Amino acid sequence: QVQLTESGGGLVQPGASLRLACTASGRGFGDYAMAWFRQAPGKEREFVAAINRRGSAFDVADSVKGRFTMSRDHDQNLVDLQMTSLRPEDTAVYFCAGRLWMASEYPADYRTWGQGTQVTVSS
Repeated sequence: QVQLTESGGGLVQPGASLRLACTASGRGFGDYAMAWFRQAPGKEREFVAAINRRGSAFDVADSVKGRFTMSRDHDQNLVDLQMTSLRPEDTAVYFCAGRLWMASEYPADYRTWGQGTQVTVSS
């Protein structure tokens, strides 16, 4: 089983870019489909993007399509989320999650989670 650690969050102005990284430790990273979710205060956790085991994109939420890109690096055991044209409504805690074999857009389908990293978009 893998353990996940996110990094790269912070405070940025609207229109800025930010890259989040999620590093996996433990064995079997290649068996996991990976996803990013986010949760704003008082709101449910929502799907952002997911990627299949081989690195092909599974899906991207409509709210971030064209602005956010997810990729994975098997050599470094990580996935990242490149975020551009950030908006105040992107403010949330961002979580990476892993699921054996198949990607999904539903948080209940994921058993392996990182601790989250805060992204705040504000002028």
